[in-house]
Amino acid sequence: MTDQGPEIHQLDPKNWVKNHADYLYRYTITRVNDEEQSRDLVQETFLSALQGLQKFAGKSSERTWLTAILKNKIIDTYRKKTSGLKMAEVDKAEAEQQEFFNADDGHWTKEHAPQKFGLDSAEILMNKEFNHILTKCMEKLPALWLSVFTMKHMDDEDTDFVCAELKISPSNFWVIIHRAKLNLRACLQKNWM
Repeated sequence: MTDQGPEIHQLDPKNWVKNHADYLYRYTITRVNDEEQSRDLVQETFLSALQGLQKFAGKSSERTWLTAILKNKIIDTYRKKTSGLKMAEVDKAEAEQQEFFNADDGHWTKEHAPQKFGLDSAEILMNKEFNHILTKCMEKLPALWLSVFTMKHMDDEDTDFVCAELKISPSNFWVIIHRAKLNLRACLQKNWM
């Protein structure tokens, strides 16, 4: 019996659009919430992959390799969106959440305290109406908050990675995550209930 070693995957650029475009588009649209930009990022991914064919070592599947390229393009998009972030945008988002919390202790006000959604958590994620509202709520977040939240909770990135990529401190990261969650929760309660 001979050991043939790890499987080496081959690239098939002629069939990338047919085999991977829909998957890559769905992956992108959930992270950037912009149809045109999502299409552009998928096209840029294919172009970059063609230019970097020699870099493919065959250790991963074609789709995994293309997704990794796309992921880097999405992170670049986050960086561009957040590099010129105005404090006014953050201040506006913080001002909008003031009515939901007591100024003295930061806890929810009685009238805005979280309510049960009334659906099983697995059920709710499959609900198209809920997903639509969640997407709209995410679009209301400041660009930096959306980028941090998406990288952490949708892409499951490590905190250190998110901080390094977006050039924020760990303490800023936790403040942003906390505020993003509070804003999403408030928006969902207002629009879903």
